[in-house]
Amino acid sequence: MLDWFKKLMPKEERFFDLFEAHAAKAQDAARSLRAIVEGGPDAPRHCAVLSRQEEEADEISYEVMMAIRRSFITPFDRSDIKALSAALDDAIDQMNKTAKTVLLYDVALFAPDMQAMADKVIAMADLIAEGLPMMRSVGQHSARLHALTGELTRLEGEADELNDKGLRTLFLGPARQDAMAFVIGAQIYDHLEKVCDRFEDVAHVMNDIVIEHV
Repeated sequence: MLDWFKKLMPKEERFFDLFEAHAAKAQDAARSLRAIVEGGPDAPRHCAVLSRQEEEADEISYEVMMAIRRSFITPFDRSDIKALSAALDDAIDQMNKTAKTVLLYDVALFAPDMQAMADKVIAMADLIAEGLPMMRSVGQHSARLHALTGELTRLEGEADELNDKGLRTLFLGPARQDAMAFVIGAQIYDHLEKVCDRFEDVAHVMNDIVIEHV
């Protein structure tokens, strides 16, 4: 009877499969975001792609919540699982908010610092996608995971610097002739910075899990 019951329960591996699927979706969304800030007539199409990716990420996040409810045993503390999934989802949500801002204001030209920030987003998404499979064996990969989360923090700091530099360039340039250019540009910078902040949140959760399990 017990063996039959266990077969009905979600396995721990299911959580890792979902984490990795979520990270892969974040990678896809990051590349769509970079395509958007490349500018030009294809930007709206890339915005639509990113919107679909955000919806697919929401479905993965929902599956994580359902798996938590159905599971007696989880690989990590339930609060850590929720925080990890939520931070990934928030990062993709912020990418989609960037796309919505682009569509709302019909933006077709993007500053180099915006594009550089989007490059940081891709780098952070790739690091998270590298690190999450290692969470299956935290003890074995603890050193690399610590290094990886440190790299994510460094990239977030570089994104902050790009944000500050970009805002100043915007203020001293287009905003002198067009106040709305500053308002719109500042919104895009804000969303890009928040994407990086949410990825750093993922790094913090991963690091907390490593500390707890090593």
